[in-house]
Amino acid sequence: MISFFLIASIASPLCAQSYPNKPIRFILPYAPGGAVDTIGRIVAQKLADGLGQAVVAENRPGAGSTIGTEIAVKASPDGYTIVIGSASITISPSLYRKLRYDATRDLAPISMVALGNQVFLVHPSLPVNDVKELVAYAKANPGKLNFGSGGMGNPGHLALELLKSTAQIDIVHVPYKGAGPAMIGLVGGEVSMLASSIPAAIPHIQSGKAKALALLGDERSALLGNVPTSKEAGMDNWVVASRYGFLAPAGTPREIIDRLNAVWTKSAAMPDTREKLKNVGVEPLTSTPEQYGEFLKTEIARWGKVIREANIKSFD
Repeated sequence: MISFFLIASIASPLCAQSYPNKPIRFILPYAPGGAVDTIGRIVAQKLADGLGQAVVAENRPGAGSTIGTEIAVKASPDGYTIVIGSASITISPSLYRKLRYDATRDLAPISMVALGNQVFLVHPSLPVNDVKELVAYAKANPGKLNFGSGGMGNPGHLALELLKSTAQIDIVHVPYKGAGPAMIGLVGGEVSMLASSIPAAIPHIQSGKAKALALLGDERSALLGNVPTSKEAGMDNWVVASRYGFLAPAGTPREIIDRLNAVWTKSAAMPDTREKLKNVGVEPLTSTPEQYGEFLKTEIARWGKVIREANIKSFD
């Protein structure tokens, strides 16, 4: 028995020293071409550069990112499978009744990688110039205003449900089949308001077809410098910043987790990393594994409360 434990204690550091000795699979639980896919591919390349080994991006989309995430959960915890996490990983536990994994139990956080921001838009015909005026107008016209989203239970939908509960206003949700159709609905006047990614919103703000009232993150964006944050607009509890990160199957050796974390931390400080991520509308972000894990727990509880209060029906 003593020999067994001695061998095990020696093997773990040796394994970490030789890691990685083959390509790493990086699961992206989204279709190619979207923001999360692009962020994931930037991270994959930077990890490959830092590790001196290929990191192969593999798109496994479907069911709100749960299909690809479950594949990662079931993979061997040897450091050769990792997965990107977005807001969906914190929303899915309350949205899918038959979810076959627990993200906080079955995945090992490695690091946050990027911070995204949403911008709150209204149609220019709406007679409001800031969030306080919007809330007052909505209270004076209960049930008459609506908001679009890219689909039931997606981050844009929940961002406006959070506004609805925080400001105690009666606004009606209109789900679309994707963020693109939802934006078309806003600029066409089908819906009154929308929470959007910054890159998708900028052309419509510049053309005057949409009006930006607030950024939903903690800080202003260099891309929309004159737009206040929701806190600056008087809505302290309406903060919906998207934090992206990457994770490994639970049980992955801590030495490997720390190696991947260190490589990303170094990569995130590189000017070209910042530039590439900025082009997607996000900023590089780093964290300890523990910080990312605590963030996930907090966000899962937060969005669970929003989903319950909004009476959003869960999916199978």
